[in-house]
Amino acid sequence: MKKITRQSVIFLAMLSCIAFFCVSTVEAQKFDGLAMTPPMGWNSWNKFACDGINETVIRQMADAMAANGMQQAGYQYIVIDDCWQVGRDSAGNIIADAVKFPHGIKALADYIHSKGLKFGIYTCAGTKTCAGRPASLGYEFQDARQYAAWGVDYLKEDWCNVLPAQSAEASYTLMRDALHAAGHPIVFSLCEWGSNKPWHWATNVGHLWRTTGDIQDRWSYTEAGNGSSYGGSVLANLDLQKGLEQYAAPGHWNDPDMLEVGNGGLTPEEDKSHFTLWCMLAAPLMTGNDLRSMSETTKAILTNRDVIAIDQDPLGRQGYEVAFNHDLEVFIKPLSGGDTAVCLFNRSDEPKKVDFQWSQYKIGSGLAIRDVWKGQQQGTTATPYRGEIPKHGVILLRLSHR
Repeated sequence: MKKITRQSVIFLAMLSCIAFFCVSTVEAQKFDGLAMTPPMGWNSWNKFACDGINETVIRQMADAMAANGMQQAGYQYIVIDDCWQVGRDSAGNIIADAVKFPHGIKALADYIHSKGLKFGIYTCAGTKTCAGRPASLGYEFQDARQYAAWGVDYLKEDWCNVLPAQSAEASYTLMRDALHAAGHPIVFSLCEWGSNKPWHWATNVGHLWRTTGDIQDRWSYTEAGNGSSYGGSVLANLDLQKGLEQYAAPGHWNDPDMLEVGNGGLTPEEDKSHFTLWCMLAAPLMTGNDLRSMSETTKAILTNRDVIAIDQDPLGRQGYEVAFNHDLEVFIKPLSGGDTAVCLFNRSDEPKKVDFQWSQYKIGSGLAIRDVWKGQQQGTTATPYRGEIPKHGVILLRLSHR
């Protein structure tokens, strides 16, 4: 493998910047028909990280998704995260780990496509990936051509090991232009953790952008990063979505990171709340559990089509907080056809009774109420809504004129 020195990387970065300006005429939204609703799929990182992935595991995940009802519920992407790559050949082409992926990436993509699913892969905008593997800085156009040749449908690009003066907007725009130049439609996921506020500039760059640091399989832990809190749990990542609803729209989504449902760190009630809240946020639904062995409870959460319909609603509005009172948080999400989703979220460590006054939130009195998780009609908004929410639990309601 040809050794790449720091001077070489800087030179390649300069070439990349030149390429950025040369390709600026590429239409900004060449792939603007993709991700018109938040992407749904599975990513390898949360459960398997670096050491646990290989060709067999990825094939088995595709098999499971196709057989267990997830594909029918709308999940379609199988995404390999970091650690599939080991080097570059003498021509600079990225090389997959031949031990873990003996038949190569193209054969794996073909297998996943044969299941009626789509295939995703990972890279990084820095000199190395977060796990120290070869990244794409200076190789954007070459890598994009390789991804296109392999039949990649989804690309996640991370933000580790970047150069001190490297611009996130320029770097991700460069990869966007490289993907467009390669000519194969690919959903582009920007994973720079919200450090550079991508919601201000990424609408014409990617289809989704991370708004937080990495989620962990925890309910309430908060991790500090870059001088401020930047995620680390369900609640921490949820709280960082406040005020971002104005930037979400069909084809362009705020991403509070992948789902931890079914990974064991949350209670079943917390799993249900996590999934519900991500659906209210119109967040990408990228599961991170072992699809081969998940419990019936986990499967029932991840495949509830009425809850998923709120996430996938074609209006493309992100839900937003309208009240926070003594650990009771209220979210509202406008839906197509004039419907509205309302989520009552109990953040406290005790069950909480609610007496919800519709007029307080400018909701009219003529709407039918459906409890989405129970699948039951529960009167109308002509009278207050009363119920009890378990600790760390939710009530999800859909209001309709019908």
